[in-house]
Amino acid sequence: MKIDRGVMCFAGTLLALIIVAPRQAGADEWDQRTVFTFSGPVEIPGQVLPAGTYVFKLADSQSDRNIVEVFSKDETHLYGTFLAIPDYRLKPADRPIITFEERAAGSPEAVRAWFYPGENYGHDFVYPKVKAVELAKANNKPVPSMPNELAANTTQPTTNVSEPHVVALKQAPLKAQKPTEVEIAEAFAAPVQLPKTASPLAAVALIGLLSLGLAGSLRFALAKMK
Repeated sequence: MKIDRGVMCFAGTLLALIIVAPRQAGADEWDQRTVFTFSGPVEIPGQVLPAGTYVFKLADSQSDRNIVEVFSKDETHLYGTFLAIPDYRLKPADRPIITFEERAAGSPEAVRAWFYPGENYGHDFVYPKVKAVELAKANNKPVPSMPNELAANTTQPTTNVSEPHVVALKQAPLKAQKPTEVEIAEAFAAPVQLPKTASPLAAVALIGLLSLGLAGSLRFALAKMK
């Protein structure tokens, strides 16, 4: 399978991907089961997967369509249960797509989002805050994050989405880690006021000038009336 260079990050560390499973009807459309083979290590929230074949699919739930599970090729081992937010593509692809975040040279590629064939909406992976900050700075764009302490929840054994560690993921307060700090003027639009302790000398001088001007005008007016 030929991979678009636009979805890869570092030209020097291009990661070859092979889509093993084509789009299928029935159950695969429900859980969006997709098989990816990675020729090098890749990072997912909370861990790094070695090169190999993996199965990505949505958790079996009618309501929670934002929980992604990653299994071994034969689906006998669950590597992790991950929180995702919707990601949008203007034009759906006719094949599965996985995109990556840019990383420093020598670091494993970090999975950003996964799209099922024919779908406009994909699944943008939520990373622990410390990793999200790193990715945001490297890519110069916001990265969704969750509290660092929930990273361990992603690797716990899971049989259903009602288990406490999965519920904690679903209820996590999500943030968007930005790549850089914003200027104070962008955060506070109101005009800046002088503090109350500022010196009143300028105001006193202005009042004095106005008084002199008013006195002069009155003197001129009285002279004309005589």
